Amino acid sequence: MVLAAAVICHSGCGDDQRNAASTSHGTPAGEISEALLDGWFAATAAPDAMAIHLARRQTAAGEPVTINGRVMGRLHPFVDGRAAFVIGDPELLTPCNEKPDDNCPTPWDVCCDTAEAKREGTATIQIIGDDGRVLPASLHGVNGLVELSTVTITGHVAESSDGDTFIVNASSIHVHQ
Repeated sequence: MVLAAAVICHSGCGDDQRNAASTSHGTPAGEISEALLDGWFAATAAPDAMAIHLARRQTAAGEPVTINGRVMGRLHPFVDGRAAFVIGDPELLTPCNEKPDDNCPTPWDVCCDTAEAKREGTATIQIIGDDGRVLPASLHGVNGLVELSTVTITGHVAESSDGDTFIVNASSIHVHQ
């Protein structure tokens, strides 16, 4: 839950806060190979994906879920050294590059959206190892996964999800090309 709270909190144009929990447990970052991480990625999107804001209301901890979103919602959506990232709901959040005359250099931080929209419209996605911990490797760049990528995630709502944080333990990640 601490990891999820650190991932979700604080975003905005020019904000340079990073997640302090990025290498706190398990195997040192980098020991999980990109080839192993590739196994979590699907060539096709799962059908019947929901918007994040609907999934938050319609699913409970432990239940299966498939959601659509974009890698956005904070300045640093990828957790350094961990297989975790934040996605945002395009029905509630708009990246700055899609707003007229907005030249924000980090459009994925959705700095113009309200804190309530960010809370309601973001989900933390994580890949959990056999030991119950988030895998110690970054997903940034794996299979083309970068800021503003559109993704479909299939997994289970994490037990640590609550009204403020929506966390999905991914079993499949599809990056739309």
